[in-house]
Amino acid sequence: MRRIHFNDIVDNIRDMCMDANYNLSADVIAAYEKALETEKSPLGQEVLRQIMQNSEIASKEAMPLCQDTGLAVFFVELGQDVSIAGGLLSDAINEGVRQGYSKGYLRKSVVEEPIFNRRNTSDNTPAIIHTEIVPGENIRIKLDIAGGGCENMASLKMLRPADGIEGVKQFVIDTVRNAGANPCPPVVVGVGIGGDFEKAAIIAKKALLRPVGQPNARMDVAALEEDLLKRINHLGIGPVGLGGTTTAFAVHVELHPCHIASLPVAVNIGCHSSRHKSIVI
Repeated sequence: MRRIHFNDIVDNIRDMCMDANYNLSADVIAAYEKALETEKSPLGQEVLRQIMQNSEIASKEAMPLCQDTGLAVFFVELGQDVSIAGGLLSDAINEGVRQGYSKGYLRKSVVEEPIFNRRNTSDNTPAIIHTEIVPGENIRIKLDIAGGGCENMASLKMLRPADGIEGVKQFVIDTVRNAGANPCPPVVVGVGIGGDFEKAAIIAKKALLRPVGQPNARMDVAALEEDLLKRINHLGIGPVGLGGTTTAFAVHVELHPCHIASLPVAVNIGCHSSRHKSIVI
């Protein structure tokens, strides 16, 4: 049994929150470089260059990439041979978020409850935490920073099995079309197909954590991703909604077994910063 101390988890989470808000990941930078080569609109090209300039300033000055520093969403793979000394895993993650958003001067965007008392918690907690027990003696943590503009454009629909692949495609494309400029394109589109109501949403969110543009390992799913990306980029929404051929950097699709009578489909959209980080402790 391997012991990992509470404070070690806190320190790593704190640094992840700041890094995700200050620096574009290498895969996102590569997506921008590719988009600058393929974008056909001069205005779209200029927008892409300005976004890249903003990211360089943010990294150099240790400033947030965006004024919306988001809600911290974690996917945790907890090795079954790990013992956490000094406290609970969830408490360590929330303390790391608390410290990261304070030390990093990041905007706190979480309210205590959604309807009757929307009072800010003042430290961006509680985080959203999904935990899975896996073999091994490590903790793998993946972070997604979910901005309000993107989250508000997410959608889920319980299709009928008879709707088939074309029904799935139409729902995804309609969701991106209806989102327009709101999620700050170029976006990454996460699609979850299968499971049940909540599982489809979870795997759609998790799909955003895959390196941008990395295809699904299954060839048929990868072909679906490619087709959806082509159709989405034909919508003409373009960078920050000003028109162009780069509405999305990538479409990531994840599947899960489901009931014979169901075809759940969820779409979760990540903004042009695609703020995600991962660590192994």
